[in-house]
Amino acid sequence: MKTILLVKEIYIEGFKNLGSFIVRNYFRAFAWFSFAMFLVVLYAFIFRVYTGFPFD
Repeated sequence: MKTILLVKEIYIEGFKNLGSFIVRNYFRAFAWFSFAMFLVVLYAFIFRVYTGFPFD
């Protein structure tokens, strides 16, 4: 739980002092998009390992 709170605090601090509204929202959307893409890659890797895909 402490780790989740630290990540939340880093997220809030990272976007607190950005100047423009458009820039702030762009970087926020990009951060969420990057996180979602990371989850897709992690899911694909775990699926391949679970189904016995030969990594040759």
